[in-house]
Amino acid sequence: MNLSKPLSVSELNQSAKTLLESSFSLIQVEGEISNLARPSSGHWYFTLKDSRAQVRCAMFKNRTQFIRTLPKEGDRVVLTAKVSLYEGRGDFQLIAEQMALGGTGQLQIAFEALKAKLQFEGLFSAEHKRALPAHPTHLGIITSPTGAAIHDILHVLQRRFPGLAVTLYPTAVQGKEAAGQIVKAIEFANRDQRCDVLIVGRGGGSLEDLWPFNEEIVARAIFASRLPIVSAVGHETDITIADWVADYRAPTPSAAAEILSPNQLDIQNQLSRLARQLHQAIMLQIDSSRQSLSHLKKRLRHPGDKLRDQAQRIDRAELRLHSLTLRQLKNAQLKLEQLNKRLLKQAPLNLVQQHHRYLQQLDARHRLAMQQFMNHQHNRLKQQAALLHQVSPLATLSRGYAILQTADGLGITESNQVKLNETINARLSKGSLELSVTRIDNSLT
Repeated sequence: MNLSKPLSVSELNQSAKTLLESSFSLIQVEGEISNLARPSSGHWYFTLKDSRAQVRCAMFKNRTQFIRTLPKEGDRVVLTAKVSLYEGRGDFQLIAEQMALGGTGQLQIAFEALKAKLQFEGLFSAEHKRALPAHPTHLGIITSPTGAAIHDILHVLQRRFPGLAVTLYPTAVQGKEAAGQIVKAIEFANRDQRCDVLIVGRGGGSLEDLWPFNEEIVARAIFASRLPIVSAVGHETDITIADWVADYRAPTPSAAAEILSPNQLDIQNQLSRLARQLHQAIMLQIDSSRQSLSHLKKRLRHPGDKLRDQAQRIDRAELRLHSLTLRQLKNAQLKLEQLNKRLLKQAPLNLVQQHHRYLQQLDARHRLAMQQFMNHQHNRLKQQAALLHQVSPLATLSRGYAILQTADGLGITESNQVKLNETINARLSKGSLELSVTRIDNSLT
């Protein structure tokens, strides 16, 4: 190799890739799947790992389409793969050709075993869950001071209720020391007695990244806490032992902050509503006192006022009596006039006049009906005559045609009915002609 000329990074990666692919044929590798991603392209990207090492892997769509059982996080598989290198990042990787399930990963086995053990002991039972405070005044957060979780929580609190007091109990959330630090932070927060609720959590990651929250010591510390604890570990799809033991599981750290923090807009609206209700209550009390005072004033009246009221009531009664008498007289007079009209209607002369008018109306209606019937029959006669005229031979003659007859009066319809020099008659619309046959043409049909 020529050392006088330096290689570019791309040349180095290309040479390394060529060397790896030429040095290894197809190999079989067994390990546990982690960080599995299946984008819409159909390709799969994941990490294959054991207890001491891991390697990046890719399996493309032309191979994944033949896998009947989809793999998942924690599955132990056997890959038939090519050794390669991704030049863009210089990552050593395996290009999988085939995949066969090889059993459940060790972490997943440990997870299921601890889950079954704690569930049997009752650590997941609803009867042991502590109620969250309806209006927290001091929030404790057990997480990494540099992770995304604390920033997400503080961002939500700043938006919803900046006045909520917060205490951070910093701890590692990944690695071998994390579980012990989380336990100490929970115990210290309980001794500290500043907070009325705790959030224990971190951002998303692989199963091994989240493993501290699957440790038995962390589960038992959460169960022993006197303070209610909200578990907020990873993303919504991530489930840990801490989620089952905690008093409440939030899908994300941001969601935990949403659950525990009051909305300042709701509080402002509630204060405005209470202020309006207080103002209305005060105004109602003032109106009630004013009305009571007015009633008391009305009850303290001078005797002369009462005498005037009595005199007015007597005058009003007299006016009502006079009005009632006039109304009764008017009703009696009206009734008498109605009876008089009914009597006049029943007089014989009136009845005769009514019947006479009725007979005149009937006679007029009869004459009108007869005239309409005659007009209708006359119109029908004209229509029938017109139809008869249309089908009459005489109508045909009026359009220039003629009726040919032999001397005996027989109608001529064919040329072979006559002979040469024979005399025939032609009847026209007006008059007739006597014709002599000079030529016979039998060719026309």
